[in-house]
Amino acid sequence: MSEAPSAQRGPRKGRRGPSSGPPPTYAALDLGTNNCRLLVASPASHGFRVVEAYSRIVRLGEGLSQSGRMSDEAMERALAALSVCAEKIRRRRCVRIKAVATQACRQAVNGPEFIARVQAETGLKLQIIAPKEEAQLSVAGCLNLLDREAEAALVIDVGGGSTELSWVDLKGRGLDARPRQFAHWRLPIKAWLSVPIGVVTLAERFPEDAGAVQDWFRRMVDAVKERIAAFPHAEPLRQVFEEGRAHLVGTSGAITSLAGLHLDLPRYDRSRVDGLWMTRDECETTTGRLLAWTPQERAAQPCIGPDRADLVLAGAAILQAVQELWPCARVRVADRGLREGLLLSLMSDQQPRRRRKRRSAAPRLAGEAA
Repeated sequence: MSEAPSAQRGPRKGRRGPSSGPPPTYAALDLGTNNCRLLVASPASHGFRVVEAYSRIVRLGEGLSQSGRMSDEAMERALAALSVCAEKIRRRRCVRIKAVATQACRQAVNGPEFIARVQAETGLKLQIIAPKEEAQLSVAGCLNLLDREAEAALVIDVGGGSTELSWVDLKGRGLDARPRQFAHWRLPIKAWLSVPIGVVTLAERFPEDAGAVQDWFRRMVDAVKERIAAFPHAEPLRQVFEEGRAHLVGTSGAITSLAGLHLDLPRYDRSRVDGLWMTRDECETTTGRLLAWTPQERAAQPCIGPDRADLVLAGAAILQAVQELWPCARVRVADRGLREGLLLSLMSDQQPRRRRKRRSAAPRLAGEAA
């Protein structure tokens, strides 16, 4: 857990009383294979209040699957976005931050070199987190979207370079805690899996074939299924899914784009998308609409745009692959995830020491990175 560098920290003060000024702010930064996202928030009685949010598509992993390296152009795009984030963190006088990097920096030969350059040029100390932590944080960030009437949920975090799947026991201990009274490692995740396939890597592996769109899409679905199907650790929950007592949660830009398209929104509206329930049939119908359009027609859609036009169908293929292997009638769309989990983790760490001592040891999770 890294604290904000001294250049980003406000002046030290004593313990805040009820009238000692505004509440402290915390920052969570997620540098992924496709996006750079920042969330600044202050603690609130039921979690946190967002002060500022920022997101920029940087395509850091562009070409990485072929070369094994992040390109100079991709790193420059990411550095430009990270510089904006660093300035926002300084301006908001954040008392603590956690800045993380995921699959692109995990995979790239020049990942450590890039991390060092980011710190030198922006002051941000990025931590490359493991897939296991990425999956846990995504579940923590989506906690309020889990249907407690169900018995299990499968949280799918579709990134640019990897996809994390977490099978959650909704009848397990830890889900009834107030948001600031849990740490992400206490969540009842029964199994997790990380596969090095995301929207960027899948789209690069399967260039769009305008002459055989259905076959091209099917190849993407089957490639994802091949990486997930052999995973054995979630099988104890299989019957719960087969009997319709479970649901999916999908968190990614591609899935939120599908939801916006399903709603025929004239412009993207997070308040209408985050928490939306979609049936499996609605997901497949929306995917069918996408397959009928050219890339230019997809780019013209207000909830897709040119930056996602070549990636949204890769995201739809990943979602369909999971739905075919773990059928659920309902999918809940999440415009939240890793950053929210980071914030909750930061704020949970600030609890009084006596409360932290009561926490039980972290449960061992069944699963491994593929």
